[in-house]
Amino acid sequence: MATIHDDDERLLARIGYKQELRREFSKWSTVSYAISILGVLGSVPATFSYPLASGGPATAVWCWFIGSCMAMCIGSSVSELVSAYPTAGGMYFVTKHVVPKEQVAIFAWIQGWCNLLGQTAGVSSVAYTVSQMLLACVSMNSTYQTGQYSYSPTAAQTVFVSIGLLCIMGIICSLTTRNLHRIVFWFAPINILATIGICTAILVLTPEKQSAEWVFTHITDGSGWGSKTFSFFLGFLSVAWTMTDYDGTTHMSEETHDAAIRGPIAIRAAVLVSGIFGWILTVSMCFCITDLDDVLQSPTGMPAAQIFLNAGGRTGGTIMWFFVILVQFFTGCSAMLADTRMAYAFARDEALPFSNFLAKVNEYTHTPVNAVWFVVFFSVALNLIAIGSTETATAIFNVTAPALDVSYISVILAHLIYKHRVKFIEGPFTLGRWGTPINVVSVVWVIFISTILFFPPTRPVTAANMNYAICVAAFIAIFSLSWWWLSARNKYTGPRTKDIIESLPEDDYDDLIFSNNRPSLGDC
Repeated sequence: MATIHDDDERLLARIGYKQELRREFSKWSTVSYAISILGVLGSVPATFSYPLASGGPATAVWCWFIGSCMAMCIGSSVSELVSAYPTAGGMYFVTKHVVPKEQVAIFAWIQGWCNLLGQTAGVSSVAYTVSQMLLACVSMNSTYQTGQYSYSPTAAQTVFVSIGLLCIMGIICSLTTRNLHRIVFWFAPINILATIGICTAILVLTPEKQSAEWVFTHITDGSGWGSKTFSFFLGFLSVAWTMTDYDGTTHMSEETHDAAIRGPIAIRAAVLVSGIFGWILTVSMCFCITDLDDVLQSPTGMPAAQIFLNAGGRTGGTIMWFFVILVQFFTGCSAMLADTRMAYAFARDEALPFSNFLAKVNEYTHTPVNAVWFVVFFSVALNLIAIGSTETATAIFNVTAPALDVSYISVILAHLIYKHRVKFIEGPFTLGRWGTPINVVSVVWVIFISTILFFPPTRPVTAANMNYAICVAAFIAIFSLSWWWLSARNKYTGPRTKDIIESLPEDDYDDLIFSNNRPSLGDC
């Protein structure tokens, strides 16, 4: 019989898993990781064109503000659930404790695949975006003649650079947890300080700024849908793409000390910090748009890059853009870490092909290296699609936010529906009496925003501008359900927990998760 002295390890054993990974993440590195996976400085400039083109500056400003408030609701709902069961599976594992026993297998199967494929699409999209940013930087430093730069990257060049970036991310994610802790420790400070520096720089260096009235009230119908309201709704794509992967932090739970408390606090802190700094960055960029059409039609292909270039010139703009690229690369590393831990958790429950291989922990690094390169391989495969069809690749990338958010609210909704039927032992973090209304708001918001994100961004709709994300979402649903009915339902039983410590009494579980003072909504 095992003897376990560490409370974190004992809690994991009570949940039903053996401690295989090393717990090296501190309180700050956990918060830094949570902030970096949202990556405001990288993600906001990367997606700034969507709200700006569809509805103008006020759309960009207020969509971010509203979306951030809704993100806090989702993040809080996720925090409450994963606080009770802090495992590498995150929300996937929670499914075992929110639905009736007879529904666990199929519910966990669909939720797990939705989460895993959504995260993998997210890793691919971040790497592709970093590649676009790098090559945009090369373009803006090439010769400028007749309204165009002499260098314009091809789709193949963008893809091959993204593959190189994915391999570098894979190498970093294969390091020991202690080294990962040391690296991640600096992600958030660089993100925050660079955001402050860039906001200050563009506001100081831009000689003629827009009025506050234009920034906060000017809404256009740039989408062609014939409605400023609907054009405004389409502007939520930026915040939806940035403010997602809330449970990414919880996938690192088995490498974090006191994960039942630190994980939820990190998630909420990350959403709050990212919401504030993302809004400041968005407002700052809107003030510095000297000519809206000029920015939207930038030869760099990215309006934010043109704003930096207009403010700082070639040298200053390049320096600012370097930090944007760096932070977006951090986001890619963080997203890949979460994805690999989800793959590891899914594999140890025998839900993936070659599960024994993918669930194996490297004896030297004590990290799931096989799962890391599994994610790298499939992310590369997704990006290769862009060589033949950028529309198809974009459709895959666009399904990231809806797939992840739906994977979260499915668990939240199940908890709401079955809470009086299925016993759920709360963790240290609880929303208290605010739980139900916040859960309901989260579910309604995700249904609304996911519907909007599946619409074509502009009209008239053509083969080139059609939003094929709905086709990818349908493929994921058909794929997971077909595999379930043809094979998995006879083998897969849901998260496969075991009695690691037979002598640990049931009441000791409560003692473990409540060994610290329970944070409530007002405390966190």
